[in-house]
Amino acid sequence: MTFSKIIYEVHDSIAVIALNSLKNLNAFDEAMIDDVLLALKEAEENAAIRAVVIKGNGLAFSAGGDIGMMYTGIKSGDLDLESGVNKIALISVAIKKLPKPVIASVHNAVAGAAFNIALACDFCVACEDTKFIQAFVNIGLIPDAGGLYLLSKAVGVNRAIQLGMTGRPVTAKEAQMLGFVSEVCVKEELEEATMKMAKKLSFGPALSYKYMKALIYQSEFSDFESYIKNEVQAQKTCSQSSDFKEGVSAFVEKRKPSFE
Repeated sequence: MTFSKIIYEVHDSIAVIALNSLKNLNAFDEAMIDDVLLALKEAEENAAIRAVVIKGNGLAFSAGGDIGMMYTGIKSGDLDLESGVNKIALISVAIKKLPKPVIASVHNAVAGAAFNIALACDFCVACEDTKFIQAFVNIGLIPDAGGLYLLSKAVGVNRAIQLGMTGRPVTAKEAQMLGFVSEVCVKEELEEATMKMAKKLSFGPALSYKYMKALIYQSEFSDFESYIKNEVQAQKTCSQSSDFKEGVSAFVEKRKPSFE
């Protein structure tokens, strides 16, 4: 199986999906989204796989969406975010429905959609330098990849809307206190801590894990996919606004945006 934007490896019974687009800090474009979805499907269908790790190679876990691509699309007049927004939400759905434990292993920037993909995972191991950022508001968008849904489940409605509206960075320690980070470690120990957790889970009762995830999805996420449809439409509307064009342009041009 060939991938262009990720590295997929199997270590014993653990599948490791490594985001590997180093030039743009593992930003999600459609090629990377397709790769991750295919890798998750492979991990689900392979009976020998008992746990899954998602990590980022290079300087950061992921900068989120590819703002450079957005800027180019705005300037050329042919930007259409709807397909990508819909697809990236499918990553979060796939993780929640995957009948095996999924661990996010994160460092440095975990921004935008990457934050929400990490939230979708069952466990999150973060090194001390990690910053979780709901960066969408800075470019006139709403959180995608199921962001507000997942965040409100994780930290409550008030904190979710505050983080969404301000884009305030959350440190690894704060994220652990809020409950969506399982373990914090120094950078040099991130891989060891992640694989230790994955190995422990891989020796656990796979059938029990499968039904735990299925029951949690049924009881807590049964309307998740309906929410995603509304999220995609809302994001499409925001992406056609002057605020979005100004936010992206200001980011690339390294100036403060002037929203209407």
